[in-house]
Amino acid sequence: MPLGAVRTFIRHEAFSGILLFAAAILALALDNSAFSWLYDAILETPVTLRIGALALDKPLLLWINDGLMAIFFLLAGLEIKREVLQGQLSSRAQMILPALGALGGIVVPAAIYAAFNASDPVLARGWAIPAATDIAFALGVLALLGRHVPPSLKLFLLALAILDDLGAILIIAFFYTSELSAGPLIMAALAICGLAILNWRGVTRLAPYILLGVVLWASVLKSGIHATLAGVVLAMFIPMRGRSKEDDSPLLHLEHALHPYVAYGIMPIFAFANAGVSLAGVNLETLTRPLPLAIATALFIGKQIGVFGAVWLTIKAGLARRPEGAGWVHIYGLSLLAGIGFTMSLFIGMLSFSDPQHAAGVRIGVMTGSLLSAIVGYAVLRLASVAKTGHRQPQ
Repeated sequence: MPLGAVRTFIRHEAFSGILLFAAAILALALDNSAFSWLYDAILETPVTLRIGALALDKPLLLWINDGLMAIFFLLAGLEIKREVLQGQLSSRAQMILPALGALGGIVVPAAIYAAFNASDPVLARGWAIPAATDIAFALGVLALLGRHVPPSLKLFLLALAILDDLGAILIIAFFYTSELSAGPLIMAALAICGLAILNWRGVTRLAPYILLGVVLWASVLKSGIHATLAGVVLAMFIPMRGRSKEDDSPLLHLEHALHPYVAYGIMPIFAFANAGVSLAGVNLETLTRPLPLAIATALFIGKQIGVFGAVWLTIKAGLARRPEGAGWVHIYGLSLLAGIGFTMSLFIGMLSFSDPQHAAGVRIGVMTGSLLSAIVGYAVLRLASVAKTGHRQPQ
């Protein structure tokens, strides 16, 4: 992946992190004001889409979580495919360190959460909530540090977070699928076959892929599999190469086109729609309840142990080297930033519990763990240059 494209990507994600934070604060402020009724009314507004016999009737919140987030997952799938084919994950040597770091960052937090709630089968369903890293927030914090972190660390965090997203996608596919409906599944399979034929025939125009992608999304939505996964499947069939070397890559073109809309629109809208929680009566006792405590601990403690431990073992075993210019303090600070789970953690939390009484616990736990990870991670990385050189670098 060209360095210029990497810088553009990071700038998008960094500013998106600021917008995410602002959207979350706005949702909290609105939901804890005299206008809380307005916040609820907006999200519960019924929206109907009808095409012939097919009718989709959902409140606005579910259109955001099932519809707009499918576009977010389409972009995530495009990023994963591009990185695997020609980016940071295109060779074993490049992939092994972020891959094992991401694996540790999924397994350890999930195990910590499960240990907290092993005796409660309902709460145990949320074991995957702390498994994911929010790319936008994590890169946003890293961007605030500027020259205090080596460029290689940003690339490493990007690769780690993308693989983390892939792990979250697989978890959603295998563990958060409800009862399946045969008819829509057959339609989804036919749409996938159509996408495969387009790719096999070398079709590079995006319109046919998008059209079949919409059919796939509607079919998956009705099938019992979460609709956002349709975005990932569509991304896998978007061709990387044009018809000739002179043609633009359809995948890169679509990724470039979607990125600002997702970073500056869809993700802040999702944050606004899902971060609102009433803080009335919230105190220290609230934070120590099983659900928020398990999530916050798994994100803040579990992520740093899982990521740093896996990276340390991988490097000590001689399987990979540290990112160029990065010391162990840098690696530890990055492991802390991996505990910022905001967007994906809230999303998986929404899939885990249908009872609204758990929504507040999920949001409080995710925001507490993510905020702790962001603050401590920033502080550690800010001091890393002192630990590495023994004196402060010029501003």
